[in-house]
Amino acid sequence: MQNLTLEGFRLSPQQKQLWLLQPNNSPYPAQCAILLQGELQLKILKEAVQHVVNRHEILRTSFHTRPGIAIPMQVISPSSNYFWQTYNLTDLTDQEQQVKIDELFLTARKVLFDWEKDPLLRLSLLHLSSQEHILLIALPSLCADSWSLKNIVKEISHIYGRCLNNAQLPDEPVQYIQFSEWHNELLEEEAEVGENYWQQQLDLLTPAIPFDKQPTDTEFNPDIWSLKLDPAVVAQLESIAELHNTTIREFLLTCWQIFWARITGQSEMAIATVFDGRNYDQLQETLGLLAKCVPVSCSIQDNLKFSEILAKTSQILENHDQWQEYFLWSEKTASLNQIAFEFADWSDKYNAGGVTFSLARQDVYFARFKVKLTCIRQAESLTAEFHYDPEIIDAESISDWGKLWQTLVTSAVNNLEARVGELEILSNSDRHKLLFEFNQTQKDYPLDKCIHELFTEQVAKTPDKVAIVFEDQQLTYTQLNARANQLARYLQNLGVKPEVLVGIYLERSPLIIISLLAILKAGGAYLPLDPASPPAAIALRLEDAGAKVLLTQEELIDNLAEITTKIVSLDSDREIINHQSPENLYCDVKPENLVYTIYTSGSTGKPKGVAIEHRQLLNYFYAIQSQLNLTPGSSFALVSTLAADLGNTVIYPALCTGGCLHIIATDRLTDPSAIADYFDRHPIDCLKIVPSHLKALLTAKHPDKILPRQQLILGGEATSWELIDRIQQIAPECKILNHYGPTEATIGVTTFEVPKGVKNNQAATVPIGWAIANTQIYLLDSKKQPVPIGVPGELYIGGAGLARGYLNQPELTNEKFIANPFVGANGHSPLLYKTGDLARYLPDGTIEFLGRVDDQVKIRGFRIELAEISLVLAKHPAVRECVVLVQGDEPGNPHLVAYVIPHSEQNPATKDLKDFLQAQLPDYMVPAAFVLLKAFPLMPNGKLDRHSLLALETVGLNLKEYVAPQNAVEEVLASIWANLLKVERVGIWDNFFDLGGHSLLTTQLISRVRQTFRVEISLRDLFEEPTLAHLSKILIANEAKPGQTEKIAIAVKKIKTMSAEDKEKLLTHKKIEGVRS
Repeated sequence: MQNLTLEGFRLSPQQKQLWLLQPNNSPYPAQCAILLQGELQLKILKEAVQHVVNRHEILRTSFHTRPGIAIPMQVISPSSNYFWQTYNLTDLTDQEQQVKIDELFLTARKVLFDWEKDPLLRLSLLHLSSQEHILLIALPSLCADSWSLKNIVKEISHIYGRCLNNAQLPDEPVQYIQFSEWHNELLEEEAEVGENYWQQQLDLLTPAIPFDKQPTDTEFNPDIWSLKLDPAVVAQLESIAELHNTTIREFLLTCWQIFWARITGQSEMAIATVFDGRNYDQLQETLGLLAKCVPVSCSIQDNLKFSEILAKTSQILENHDQWQEYFLWSEKTASLNQIAFEFADWSDKYNAGGVTFSLARQDVYFARFKVKLTCIRQAESLTAEFHYDPEIIDAESISDWGKLWQTLVTSAVNNLEARVGELEILSNSDRHKLLFEFNQTQKDYPLDKCIHELFTEQVAKTPDKVAIVFEDQQLTYTQLNARANQLARYLQNLGVKPEVLVGIYLERSPLIIISLLAILKAGGAYLPLDPASPPAAIALRLEDAGAKVLLTQEELIDNLAEITTKIVSLDSDREIINHQSPENLYCDVKPENLVYTIYTSGSTGKPKGVAIEHRQLLNYFYAIQSQLNLTPGSSFALVSTLAADLGNTVIYPALCTGGCLHIIATDRLTDPSAIADYFDRHPIDCLKIVPSHLKALLTAKHPDKILPRQQLILGGEATSWELIDRIQQIAPECKILNHYGPTEATIGVTTFEVPKGVKNNQAATVPIGWAIANTQIYLLDSKKQPVPIGVPGELYIGGAGLARGYLNQPELTNEKFIANPFVGANGHSPLLYKTGDLARYLPDGTIEFLGRVDDQVKIRGFRIELAEISLVLAKHPAVRECVVLVQGDEPGNPHLVAYVIPHSEQNPATKDLKDFLQAQLPDYMVPAAFVLLKAFPLMPNGKLDRHSLLALETVGLNLKEYVAPQNAVEEVLASIWANLLKVERVGIWDNFFDLGGHSLLTTQLISRVRQTFRVEISLRDLFEEPTLAHLSKILIANEAKPGQTEKIAIAVKKIKTMSAEDKEKLLTHKKIEGVRS
């Protein structure tokens, strides 16, 4: 490294990286506090500092930019110009002194610089007492790293001693500009060999750990939270390092890697680890930015031993150390700096002239991170400092993480040969809180009752009260009970008894409730089937369940041609049924007998029947009833299908407490105006509904008429805060309950009462709350161990609501209903249901739903296995490979997309694919769009790259040749369609439903058309011919004044092209050229 004399020098690679990263005049800091103990001679100290500045050019460097050049030159000043300030703190208490020290340290960090003129070195001497001083040193990180600050402490102390004794100063060390020039030349002349090594390393790295928030501020001002490791643990670390040929740095980095794997569930990641950049002896005393953050990859598998991961980490660090000079910052590596690690040894103390010099504090930042762990060794102690970006992570989370990491370190030093999943991360008190305190839900309820018996008891209490309303029909409790008894006797004559399943295949009417009660009164269990499902799906469920009888009606008989089950038509067989006695009847049914079976989607392509018993339904009834707290005789609305268990939240609380159950007709369910009209005439107290359904209905002209007077229950999918805001604006007095639960745990297991006007900023969607009575919720990792608060885990359910299992699928039942490892707790059930749902505890103990572990999703409240759709689609003769994914990040608005690789060059017609699926699957399981590919994108590890698939443009089922809109009305309609359906363009002959439209989107379409054109259209208009051209004709035919629709369309198009200024004028009724009012 030859000595170069130049006016200016180019920056080193590290400096270039940092210059581009930091704000212009707000540098990343390099600061330290040196503790001086003893009788200090101030004059000698200043002399020593002056010599240090003279010896190191980097401490006299300024940075000069030239017009048009982004990267400055570093220029060395011949004069030793630095900033010195003195503070006398001797009159302050120890506590006040510490506050002042912290204040000055923070102030120095935020100093703004003129890079060309200001002295970059700033020193402050704090007088604490006659025997104790603090010297604060602050530099931009462009001029120093952690090692540099340690060198400054050492050099000031040594020169202080030499100045006292008039001794000769040591030789000057290698200057930073010499290093910078050498490093630049190295990368220019020998870069290829190093690039090959680092490219291989980077190819193995996985994307950075995702954080909920991203920084909004360009400035980087991290906060710090720290803890001290127990001295006994530190002693064990020393012993382990000596016995196992490793270092404390390697051990603690391994713990940091495992910690992140445990709290994120991400087995592969990179930790940005600080390397000192001083591989050569000549550079040991050089000051300046030589250090760099290098990504250290790790693969943390639960079955690996800690010692194995430690050995691997040690090897990676050793290899990286040899190649660190060749590592260059890039856009890719910048994203790997989110989690960082640094180890610093401050053990050295230097004595000179009766004064002891030691490093007391140090903050150095030369890369932006989310959180960095700095482990500091001082004599016999070890401090862990957690530096974090407060814009992204809150102080409470950091302290929680720090304690978890501390527990992990303690576990690891005592269990080197333990497997990763066996290492403790929770303290005993935290573990007890999660497993037991959060699950204290025991509550007594009748154990000898069946649900239909509660209804019969209610009939005796309110015989003449109206029990059911359906349009212009209504039945009192006495009438409903009598008709149910008659049908029950008829069913008993057909052999219905306990454990016998009876299918219900009926359109919405009072018959569905009469049938349900009759089956239970006969002793049997009901199997609800949706008339909207394909006949093949109905036949499959009846056969799998072994249903003895199917209750239906004449208009649906044609769908049952291949059914072998005994069919009872409730309209044509009514006369026979009516001859049965209407009196209550006896059946020998027990709480442990089957009450119903509901089919959900199955990953094998075969739907699975969930078997629920009376005792589980009874626990749910009492639990939810206590939370609803409705006035006696309240009215309830049933808007969901009987084929899912959502509606049970209103059916049984209504009929077992003297309430009135309104069965909403099918043609009203997706028509906001029709349902608002019904609720206006029949006020509803309690409504249970899927969020996406409610969102669509709230597009009604009078949305306030949609919402219930007392209680709104949301369930079936995640609920957005935006929907809550909308509801609370419309009906501020309406109580909102967010409800969660899989069919396998009987309707629902958690509830969250949404506070008025309050949003939980820690939850992306509305929390699902706490466990209901006699229910346990566990959030567990892959080793079935509880995860800490804030950490995602799979949700497991225990308690009185667990289903019997899956009909005729013992292996699947054993796989999903597992032994409870925590059964020792009072009241905890022997089994747990493995939901496959991801969730986390929030700091207040509520639970936030995060999504799925597997490929299961919920569409419009229906649980769907994506694999089931893929398996059916793969049977199409033209399909070689396929995968189905969900698009749409907004809660309540997901849609399915099928990605298909055809068998040959000739692509299958998308209509054929859709028709093929519609013949075998319900409409909510048919993808809204299809994408044809030659091959699937893969990740480096060979796995399917789902993110790349979702980024592809989806193509709807455009069945006709594209014909562009011909006039202004069609253009505006096309824009509305494209926005709703998330497609690029819409032709006039495109079919709304073929482009991905469904019943809930039709309500939004009708609402937007009304808002835009002031014209009402009906669902029938849309269903009769769902093309854009036809809808345009309907609008013109229904317009109030001739030409009104076209004028509005022209105005809308004009407004879209307006400037912001013209739009403001329009809002304030000012005249705009070219637009007539």
